[in-house]
Amino acid sequence: MKISILTGTYNRADLLNKLYKSIIENCKSCNWQVEWLIMDDESTDNTRMLINQYIEENKLEIKYFYQKNSGKMVAINKLIKEATGDFILECDSDDYLADGAIRTIEQTVDKCQNTKDVYALVFLKYNQNNENMGNNFKEDNYESSMFDLYFKEGITGEKALVYNAEIRKKYQYELENNEKFVTEARMHHKMDLKYKVRCFNKKIMICEYKSDGYTKNINKIFKENPYGYYYYFQEIFEQNMKGIILAKRYYIYKHYILFSVLTHQKKILKPIKKVFDKLMIIILYIPGKIMTKIKFNME
Repeated sequence: MKISILTGTYNRADLLNKLYKSIIENCKSCNWQVEWLIMDDESTDNTRMLINQYIEENKLEIKYFYQKNSGKMVAINKLIKEATGDFILECDSDDYLADGAIRTIEQTVDKCQNTKDVYALVFLKYNQNNENMGNNFKEDNYESSMFDLYFKEGITGEKALVYNAEIRKKYQYELENNEKFVTEARMHHKMDLKYKVRCFNKKIMICEYKSDGYTKNINKIFKENPYGYYYYFQEIFEQNMKGIILAKRYYIYKHYILFSVLTHQKKILKPIKKVFDKLMIIILYIPGKIMTKIKFNME
């Protein structure tokens, strides 16, 4: 078996060494082949020189690629095509592998046996303070969908997904209007329609948050990439909404209105089929529009 680790990076040379060392350490205790694919998103620091040093060390199979600044999602879309592993793990430049992570993945795959219809094994992700970045799953080794996990089963926070490469290569991150970012959940929800995920309460990845990271700049990211988010929330209404608690429904309505305002949509009720959902959006639209314009300094 082989696992492909994919990393899109932009001016993160100061962080890549921690990720590199974590992969090297993991290779000492695992039986699988490991390859690390890196897409340099037109970095202006010493990223290229650093990666060349790693390649010269010859401790790990590394494939380095370069693109004009297009964002993480385009980077991963390109790397997916180059990956040769049976499984794929997307690892951001501010992430690194937990001790024994790849061995944990190996053992989990062995236990699962048949993963033909499973598009990802979902594991826990921790921060550098050894704190779970969300909550645990209700049990180990159970099947669900990413949509049900977050909207029906009360799962919170970031998770680490190890993709079945054969299935993952059929999908890509869909970007709108030349935007550079879209939530991974948009792709996951499409995969949910045909396949399942399997969940495990095991830590395999650690995230070191930086001031220029996604979570700390969420409003800026929303404003710069509203169309992908608008279509993401629109597509949620096509999912099976039965079993979603009111608080989660409110989250969906609120964000659908937010992005409809940011993208200046005129007929926001047209894509929505259910009467209850339409009614809630009608009720929430005016206050939602006002709050969005205040929050994002819109005229």
